[in-house]
Amino acid sequence: GREQILRRARGYAPLPVVHRRNESSSPADGATVLAVGAHLKNSIALGGADQTFLSQHIGDLETEKAYTAFRRVTADLQTLYEATPACIAADAHPDYLSTKFAAELAAEGGLPLISVQHHVAHLLSCMAENELAAPVLGVSWDGTGYGPDGTIWGGEFFSVSETACDRVAHLRPFRLPGGDRAVKEPRRTALGLLHELYGDAALDQKQLPLLREFSRNELATLRSMLNRGVNSPLTSSAGRLFDAVAALMGLRQRSRFEGQAAMALEFALHGIAGDQAYDFELSDVQFERMASAPHSKMVLDWAPMIEGILADLSCDLPAAEIALKFHNALADAIVFVAKWAGVERVALTGGCFQNRYLTERAVRRLRQEGFRPYWHQRVPPNDGGIALGQVMAARRELKRRSQCV
Repeated sequence: GREQILRRARGYAPLPVVHRRNESSSPADGATVLAVGAHLKNSIALGGADQTFLSQHIGDLETEKAYTAFRRVTADLQTLYEATPACIAADAHPDYLSTKFAAELAAEGGLPLISVQHHVAHLLSCMAENELAAPVLGVSWDGTGYGPDGTIWGGEFFSVSETACDRVAHLRPFRLPGGDRAVKEPRRTALGLLHELYGDAALDQKQLPLLREFSRNELATLRSMLNRGVNSPLTSSAGRLFDAVAALMGLRQRSRFEGQAAMALEFALHGIAGDQAYDFELSDVQFERMASAPHSKMVLDWAPMIEGILADLSCDLPAAEIALKFHNALADAIVFVAKWAGVERVALTGGCFQNRYLTERAVRRLRQEGFRPYWHQRVPPNDGGIALGQVMAARRELKRRSQCV
């Protein structure tokens, strides 16, 4: 029931986030870091020894106007605080405009450029806001983020120590036929999910209402793409799982704006309560159609949940009950991994935790099982909070480098 900020506008920005002090401080902790944020919902940050200043919401860097504003705010923030950065931090995605700008800025100033994995930045942002020290289990769930294994991450669990952020578990990956187009068409995401579960036979299940959303030619093309893995990147994204389930339920086949399908699934919960939930499985099995995953120890398999949803759809179970069981399953899955990891403090971060029911349910279930959950309140859980995490990641990296000298 607490307030959660989704976008820091003027009045909330540039209010600082105060850093937690620890006994193992080093000279690197005093270095000024300029973090340029993500591509969507961009905001930037300027971090010093004791606090980090977050800019106001700038927006998606997809137009010349937004990119111009981004460059102006970057310059203005440094001027306002009379700060000269000692290093630049940016998202690890090589094609983000913010990342390219950071590379140019670092080269011009002869400064180190520190690349930060998207979901690690989410997690460190949540830890910074809550003044958390390691060890922490981080649950970083959103729509998309560049993974070092070449896949699209977004359903990640990290074990955080003083020196490392290790990916210890993730959602079972599936393919997105058409890549970015699948993000705008949840029906494609659902098709990729079914193909991962049933293989080519998924496209022959004529009883599925989802398949009626495609023409014969579309299905033939998508079948070929999925079977060959052409323009069909693998994703472990929780946000895309929301999209797929919304499409399977017939709530949203195409989205007019980001998160529309996931919002429809959350809104389907209206007026219902209960503890019923679908099943998940936690396994170290590497599935036949997924990429090798050296970056993770365990896979959280959604297959039992999807099979349960399909069975309930065939029985015409009301959408509200399916949505309830889906959300409860996700919260239970978080508790499941927390028990396996054995870490008391659990940080919930990423755009999926803008979902009020999911956040409150996960917090309640974690507390029931003796864990201490933390989540965002003053800093956005979405990409608007990424820059804060980038500052914290850069500080950790600078400290590591100083200790290696």
